[in-house]
Amino acid sequence: MAQNFRRYTLSGVGTSATSIAAADTYDTIIGIRLANVTSNMVLADVYINDGTNNIYIVKEAPIPAGSSLELIDGASKIIMQSGDQLFVQSDTASSLDVWISAVDDIST
Repeated sequence: MAQNFRRYTLSGVGTSATSIAAADTYDTIIGIRLANVTSNMVLADVYINDGTNNIYIVKEAPIPAGSSLELIDGASKIIMQSGDQLFVQSDTASSLDVWISAVDDIST
């Protein structure tokens, strides 16, 4: 069965939690990369809100200046169900570029 590969991007994420992806069915996140575009270390949060709770994938992860952080590696995946939203936030204004790779509408 064919799958729908998707990418979601944001540039300049800062101190406000920003939604980057929302599941409309059962979707799978297969990659999350955060790039620090500043000249200082930043702390990054990535979490999924399930409609009630914020479930952290990473909290206050340090990313050195000019570096990036890959949150999903190898065969790891994160499943989101309808209504889940993925958020990214930094402790520094306009400091993160974000790239999400996902598979939309998982077939069974």
